[in-house]
Amino acid sequence: MARYIFVAGGVMSGIGKGVATASIGRILQSKGFKVTATKIDPYINVDAGTMNPIEHGEIFVTKDGVECDQDMGNYERFLDENLTTDNYITTGRVYQAVINRERNLEYRGRCVEVVPDIPNEVISRIKKAARKTKADFVLIEIGGTVGEYQNMLFLEAARMMKLQRPKDVLFILVSYLPIPEMIGEMKTKPTQNAVRLLNDAGIQPDIILGRSKVPLDEPRKRKISIFCNVLKEDIISAPDVQSIYEVPINFEKENLGNRVLKKFDLRPRKSNLKDWKALVRIIKTAKKIVKVGMVGKYFKTGKFTLMDSYISIIEAIKHASWFHKRIPEIHWLSAEKYERDPKKLQELKKYDGIIVPGGFGRRGVEGKIKAIEYCRKKKIPFLGLCLGMQLAVVEFARNVCGLKNANSTEFKPARTLLDANVIDVMPEQKALLKEKKYGGTMRLGEYKCELKRDTLSWKSYGKKNYIFERHRHRYELNNQFREILERKGLQMAGLNPERDLVEIIELKNHPFFVATQFHPEFKSGPLKPHPLFREFIKACIK
Repeated sequence: MARYIFVAGGVMSGIGKGVATASIGRILQSKGFKVTATKIDPYINVDAGTMNPIEHGEIFVTKDGVECDQDMGNYERFLDENLTTDNYITTGRVYQAVINRERNLEYRGRCVEVVPDIPNEVISRIKKAARKTKADFVLIEIGGTVGEYQNMLFLEAARMMKLQRPKDVLFILVSYLPIPEMIGEMKTKPTQNAVRLLNDAGIQPDIILGRSKVPLDEPRKRKISIFCNVLKEDIISAPDVQSIYEVPINFEKENLGNRVLKKFDLRPRKSNLKDWKALVRIIKTAKKIVKVGMVGKYFKTGKFTLMDSYISIIEAIKHASWFHKRIPEIHWLSAEKYERDPKKLQELKKYDGIIVPGGFGRRGVEGKIKAIEYCRKKKIPFLGLCLGMQLAVVEFARNVCGLKNANSTEFKPARTLLDANVIDVMPEQKALLKEKKYGGTMRLGEYKCELKRDTLSWKSYGKKNYIFERHRHRYELNNQFREILERKGLQMAGLNPERDLVEIIELKNHPFFVATQFHPEFKSGPLKPHPLFREFIKACIK
């Protein structure tokens, strides 16, 4: 029978609940347990697919095509497990399911109410994730912070589960302890207030993870213990670290895994984090740097740089760099800057390699095309992802094939015979766009790709004939232009056999020029770097 661990956050968002949840899962996994993780997001959106990355961060895509929160990526990377739609819950999904059930008379004509019917739907989804994965432990991260109105129904579901199965439910609070510069002392009062807000929802935390700039000292632990009604040994220090992959090791130094087992009346077990410790050793001891430039547009939010928009790509670069015992140094390069001043392209020579990631909309597109052209001509290692591949095709069509009007239908619909839309929308997607059906309608999730023998991609994947990769896009390479593109030297290195769609393009006689229609970053892990990122970094080092 599964046991359930709810992870909630206090004081403020963005303190690392997702990493904490993933780390607890990794620790329990290392002790021999089967673990799965579920994310609850309190927004009304059915999924994250229609949300702006600058507002929400990266949209992660699961194997079965669910567009979800970036924390699902953390769970997959730490647990090395493929999660599915059953592991993702939003307020929108829950209400949609309850309303559909009511319309189908599944409530047998009774009055359907917010409480208990909404919490009961949440509970049934959590239990479904446990059944589908046959997990010993289900970790449930509740998005946002305690005290927020949006979270009350999810906390109510957690409270009800504790009432139903008191020995099988545990609550962990991840709370922030600030150190105001003008005071110079770590303050516990915000955490005390967060615990009181949790108490107001009928929940008492069993364990508190104290996030702060530095480790918690004994006086702070003692004070939290007294005022928050938690044993001192159940207050775990979670200081800032160089890499998120240190977190499971730090937690185990404070015996978190066995504290969790004790709460469930289970015997303590030794953890096996040897491979994790070896990775952290490389991270801390690597000396040589590899410099990667990322040409994108989802960077700026006011005066701040938002890295969350590309978090899976960033992690994939790190995984591949550490595989080669290098320190990754990632630089954010504005595509719009290259549009305004093409002379700025000269700065690309400073980097060992360039990545053009995915995205939507025409802003910055011409700047990205200019950057791709520069990488092609100057023999700078280049990796294009999704939109990055589409723009690489546009650039090649314009500047090598002589199709000066080459473009994508996304940015400029074809109106005359002179327009060469080398990237076009599929017929079924045209129908969806016409009806303004945007959410969950792209080519999503895992698809088969047949690799062409003797290509760089085929060699990178270990000479496999078939691979499976995750997609999130609506536009494809237009097969009407394949013949001229190939004749001029663009290799179609990977094809989807069912639809004859181009998935990978390459250039010969170039250190590394590979672009994919899919998102390889979603399948990269700290102990299993993705083959294309691994070979890209290898080319960067050369």
